[in-house]
Amino acid sequence: MKPVHDRVRLYHQARTAHLERGLAGRQTTLLYESRRYDFDTALADQVDARQVGALAAARLLWSSAVEVVEITEPAYLPGVRRAFVALLTVRVKGLLRRGRRPVVATYAIGNSDPRREFTPHGVKQHLSSWLNWQLSRRTMRWVDRIAFGTPAAEDLYRFLYGVPRRRQEQRLVPALPTPCTCDPTAQKVPGSVAYVGAFVERKGLRLLVDAWPDVTQHVPHATLALVGKGPLLAVAQALAAHDPQVRTVEDPPRSDIHAVLSRASVLVLASQPTPRWREQVGLPIVEGLQHGCTVVTTDETGLAPWLRAQGHTVIPGSSDAGTLAKHLIAAIRAPLPPASVLSSLPRDDGRLVADEWLLRDR
Repeated sequence: MKPVHDRVRLYHQARTAHLERGLAGRQTTLLYESRRYDFDTALADQVDARQVGALAAARLLWSSAVEVVEITEPAYLPGVRRAFVALLTVRVKGLLRRGRRPVVATYAIGNSDPRREFTPHGVKQHLSSWLNWQLSRRTMRWVDRIAFGTPAAEDLYRFLYGVPRRRQEQRLVPALPTPCTCDPTAQKVPGSVAYVGAFVERKGLRLLVDAWPDVTQHVPHATLALVGKGPLLAVAQALAAHDPQVRTVEDPPRSDIHAVLSRASVLVLASQPTPRWREQVGLPIVEGLQHGCTVVTTDETGLAPWLRAQGHTVIPGSSDAGTLAKHLIAAIRAPLPPASVLSSLPRDDGRLVADEWLLRDR
């Protein structure tokens, strides 16, 4: 197996956004264990992305000259064993070879206590859960640079891990995009609403489907594009079959997603609270913002305070279909001016700024 680049991203899961970042920034190797629903295999061929297990990743780090290792954030417990094995490997390598160990970096957007996301049953699961948490704490102690994508993540890490060690660098870089330039001539279609993402309960798809008849009763010209894939595809298709102003776009290429968002007036992502998951940022929210959409979402996302401050709609995660419909109707009738949405965004993409800071030279 060929050596990796001197900058390595060690992730538990990989998605298209990770691949796009690999093209936009510094040359890196992405070592991942599994693929998310939106993984673009064609794009993966353009970067050094390798699907490898924990031991194979450790062997690559042992045999390569690596300057920076970016790991999945320590508060994401499903990925902590992989990260721990990799970091233990580079530390032992540094001791035995008397060399300089790599800088360890991580990007954090978690905003819920990971110890509450899984309820262990039986001795084996209790021991496994306890071990994951101990490894998480140790992994966090080995981190040299950590960039927070939201204030909620920064608060969570202070609560979970306490005061950072003396030489650990921390920085808050809000996970906000820059305006997209994919189609500068695109015009917003009045009354158009887009849902982009996984067709699952926790993203609020069923809640949106339940709310939609009330929306069209009050705003007859409203249209809805349901873009994505997942277990609730049949639910989305059933709504489209019943309402001609609803269309389902199953697992489209990125260019089609950009086309939908370029013309959508409102982006809706009604993320739901669950015992084992909480919306960290919400990639559809980020992509909606960079296309000038008015966002309707819940307070589950770590961007909720910023969205409220900019005039977008943030409702409680426990809201029912009637509440979602009421706020969608208001957003459709009086969306924010797209130019205003775009002007509220930073000059530089927040995730890329964090990336440059995390992967920089010593």
